[in-house]
Amino acid sequence: MNRPFRDWRAQRVWIVGASSGIGAALAQALLAHGAHVALSARRADALAKLVDGTEIAEAATVLPLDLGDTAAFASALDRMVRDWGGIDLVVFCAGTWAPMAAGQLDAAAITHTLAVNLQAPMTACATLVPKLLAQGQGAIAFVSSVAGYRGLPRSAAYGTSKAGLSHFAETLHLELAPRGISVYLINPGFVATPMTATNAFRMPALITPDEAAEEILAGLARSAFEIHFPRRFTFWLKLLRLLPYRAYFPLARRLTGA
Repeated sequence: MNRPFRDWRAQRVWIVGASSGIGAALAQALLAHGAHVALSARRADALAKLVDGTEIAEAATVLPLDLGDTAAFASALDRMVRDWGGIDLVVFCAGTWAPMAAGQLDAAAITHTLAVNLQAPMTACATLVPKLLAQGQGAIAFVSSVAGYRGLPRSAAYGTSKAGLSHFAETLHLELAPRGISVYLINPGFVATPMTATNAFRMPALITPDEAAEEILAGLARSAFEIHFPRRFTFWLKLLRLLPYRAYFPLARRLTGA
């Protein structure tokens, strides 16, 4: 369904949202596999700490930016294409999470969540996609979430943003794959990151960022459209997607304690 990535040597990869969690672990894994990696996030100090003093620092480019700043993203993309002569894969990993119950909807938090998780990668693609089409090849990967599979309690903003991002990825794949541009959708379960550290509930099948990075690399090598993990958790969530609403709603309430 996509171009498989099996040999990372000299591959040109840009990770947006690389300062911590999955993005940071993926950047380090790719650098260890011989890729040229550009790391972007708002926190320049966190990005520098990932590569300073390491043997792989020469293959890393630190590009601090806010993905929501379309002009900054376009400028950084131009620099990457100019310096590298093209780009092979862009991974959108930036995200935010705030639990939000239906009876406690917060307008400012909704706007922020949708802006970071959905609007920013979509507007960035308005600049990125023409560049990839012009060079005749390339790939885009979106880190979404299994929270976008179906409606879940306390996930009014986050789940909605991730469902929208998954829909966007599907749409891009339908139109871009026949034109030589691969599109990947990455749906993790629970990963131990600074974002999930705020959760006050038990997180089943919790994995480390390093484990998540290895799952992503394996999925990219398989050329899959959707890369979901850990499968011992996502398998059951996929089954829940098949249930009619009259069965899903009471089961979801019971499983989540809603």
